[in-house]
Amino acid sequence: MHDIRAVRADPATFDAALARRGLPPEAASLLALDAERRAALTRLQALQAERNAYARQVGEARRKGEDSAALEASAVTLRGQIEALEAKAEKRGEEIRTLLSTLPNVLDADVPEGPDERFNVVLAQHGTPRDPGFAPRQHFELGEALGMMDFAQAAKLAGSRFVVLRGAVARLERALGQFMIDLHTREHGYEETAVPFLVNDAAIFGVNNLAKFSEDLFRTTDGRWLIPTAEVPLTNLAAGEILPEARLPIRVTALTDCFRAEAGAAGRDTRGMLRQHQFRKVELVSIAHPAQSDEEHERMTRCAEAVLRLLELPFRRVLLSAGDTGFAAAKTFDLEVWLPGQQAWREISSCSICRDFQARRMNARFRPADGGAPQLVHTLNGSGIAVGRALIAVMENCQQADGSILVPPVLWPYTGGLERIAAA
Repeated sequence: MHDIRAVRADPATFDAALARRGLPPEAASLLALDAERRAALTRLQALQAERNAYARQVGEARRKGEDSAALEASAVTLRGQIEALEAKAEKRGEEIRTLLSTLPNVLDADVPEGPDERFNVVLAQHGTPRDPGFAPRQHFELGEALGMMDFAQAAKLAGSRFVVLRGAVARLERALGQFMIDLHTREHGYEETAVPFLVNDAAIFGVNNLAKFSEDLFRTTDGRWLIPTAEVPLTNLAAGEILPEARLPIRVTALTDCFRAEAGAAGRDTRGMLRQHQFRKVELVSIAHPAQSDEEHERMTRCAEAVLRLLELPFRRVLLSAGDTGFAAAKTFDLEVWLPGQQAWREISSCSICRDFQARRMNARFRPADGGAPQLVHTLNGSGIAVGRALIAVMENCQQADGSILVPPVLWPYTGGLERIAAA
C-alpha cells in the first residue's frame, strides 16, 4: 500500500515507478481525488466553524428571550451541507484507498529492467550439475516406476494437479519438511509457529491485493480463504500491533500445507508435482526494523540456500527483473535448482523484501526505543523451502541408472536410516 503523501510530494517519481512495472500513470487520478477530498475538508472546517457560531447565537438569543427561528433554520441548512461534505470527503478518501490498494510496490533501484523472467539476472551458482552417465528421468517417471507416486488415484479422489505418495517416497517428503523446519529453528533462529490454514479477507488483503489474486485462491462457503502460503498468517501476526523496537527483528517459520488454484498456469507443468493445488512448504517471515531490512533479506536468502547446500543440490541465486517481481515485493531473490530430468533450472524458493508496503496495509508498527512516534515495520518473506519441489529435486539429482534414488545423508536421521529408495 502506498502513502498518498508520497504521491503528492513527487508524482513524477511515483508514475516512473509504475512504468517500471509496465503500468500506466496514476498520479494525476490520485491527486485529482486528493484535491477534491482536501477541498471538501477545508470547506467542512469552515462550515463547522459557522455552525458553532450559529449555536452560540441561538443560545444567546434564547437567553435574551429573542426569536431564534431564523438562526435555527440557518443552522439546519448548514447541517445538511456539512453532512454532504462529510460524505464526499469520506467517499473520495475511500476511492483513494481503493486505487492505492491495487497498485504494486515500488521496486528497489537495483532491480533489473525488463518485462518478464527473460531479464532476470543470475547472481551466483553453487555446485555443478553432474553427468549421471545415463539419460535422467523426470520425477514422475521415477516415482511411477517405483510404484510410490500415483497421479491417477489422486485424480480419482480430487481431480488434476494432485498426487498420492506412498511408502518411501512419502517418507522422503515428510523427512524433507521436518529437516527444513528443524534447521531453521535450531540453527537459524526462527520460531516455529503453527498457524491456521484458513484466514479472513483482512489477512489476505494485508499481504496482497485480494481483488487481483482471488482467482488463484480457494474460498470456503463461509467466506474464509485457504492459505496460498504461510506468509499470509505469519506476516499478519503483526497486523494492528505496535511492537517494542527491542523485539525486532521477529523471525517466524511454519511448515504448512498450501493451496493454490493455479488459475494462470493452464497448460503449464501439467505432468508431475511442479504445480499442484495442494503442496507443503516451509515459510520464513521476518518483521524487521527499516534500518535492518536489507541485511535481513540477505540473511533470509542464505538460510534458504543452506537447505539446498545441505541436500547437496546444484542451485543458483537469481535477481528478478521488474516485470517478474511480485505485487508486494520491492526486490526478490529466487533460488533455482537444477532438474536433470528437465535439463532446466527451476525456481524452488523466492525471498522477498516488501519494505513498509505490507505494513501500511496491515497497520503494523514499532515504537522506537527513544519513545518517538510509532513507525511502520518492514516485512520480508521467503520459501525455506517448497517441500514438493525439494522432493522433485532430490529424486532427479539423486537418481541412479537402475531407477533407485539415493537419500541425501542429511536426511538419514529423518528417514529412519533409509539410504536408498528402490522398488520392492
